Amino acid sequence: MITSNDIPLAAKPLDRAAHLRTDEAYLSAAMGSPDVLVFLMQEGLPFIQRASGMAGAKLVWLGPEAQTMFPYAERLFMGQDTRGNPIFALALPEGPGVSGTILDGTGTFEDMRAAAASLSALEANLVSTARSITEWHRSHGFCSKCGHASDVAEAGWKRVCPSCGTEHFPRTDPVAIMLPVRGEYCLLGRSPGWPEGFMSCLAGFVEPGETFEQAAAREVREEAGIECDVASGKYLFCQPWPFPSSLMVGIILEAQSEDITVDPKELEAARWFSRDEAKAILAGNHPDVFCPPEIAIAHHVLKVWANEDV
Repeated sequence: MITSNDIPLAAKPLDRAAHLRTDEAYLSAAMGSPDVLVFLMQEGLPFIQRASGMAGAKLVWLGPEAQTMFPYAERLFMGQDTRGNPIFALALPEGPGVSGTILDGTGTFEDMRAAAASLSALEANLVSTARSITEWHRSHGFCSKCGHASDVAEAGWKRVCPSCGTEHFPRTDPVAIMLPVRGEYCLLGRSPGWPEGFMSCLAGFVEPGETFEQAAAREVREEAGIECDVASGKYLFCQPWPFPSSLMVGIILEAQSEDITVDPKELEAARWFSRDEAKAILAGNHPDVFCPPEIAIAHHVLKVWANEDV
């Protein structure tokens, strides 16, 4: 049975070492250590190197020289690898990036979705986490209580208002991503603007006071007009999804009706697919429909049901 640890972008062999985020002596020494591992982010994009003619990608890793090369960059302590080596992300401000440095021409700041699909499991998790945190900093520079500019604290994992003392922490938005099923059929939908033939699980944000199962049933009813049994909801696994900072929770639940009524504000279309059709979609053999790639949790939710692994 697949678990959250098997889902792309989930935490891989990495100790976040949260207890060290307030240890400035350690952080300073770690940043200057010959064993330090540093990667770059700019405007939510990781600095990636691709070998010529190859689909594979890897992060461009720096050592202690990074703090001299980019002294103005925000430092985010990611944790320690399995050997205890400290790992940092440096968030470069808007501007020339690596232009004019020895890194010029060695890589590019690449779209997160494209990069994550090619990176190793550990690197994909690192850039996913770094994107969530650095994008939160970019959009939360002021105190929501008094409006004063806030300061970065705890190695990038907190902001503190120097005026009123309010502490601010990165947020994670819970999202139910669900597959309604009825007998040997499942329901998939497509949002306006998606590529022709692309269909996926339905999804929606969990509202205050809701459980994941309740949110899943509500969203299916709102988007497709299908009633579902909340009590039938089966939790599968979850995935951190840094667009901008969600936690996608996979759920399968039993539908109690079949007639689809699409809300055009939410969906362009929705339809029922047999289990055999679902297998063909996953294999890329369906004549009309394709689904998200393996990097997305929706792919794995559909795969679990198609293979009757529930």
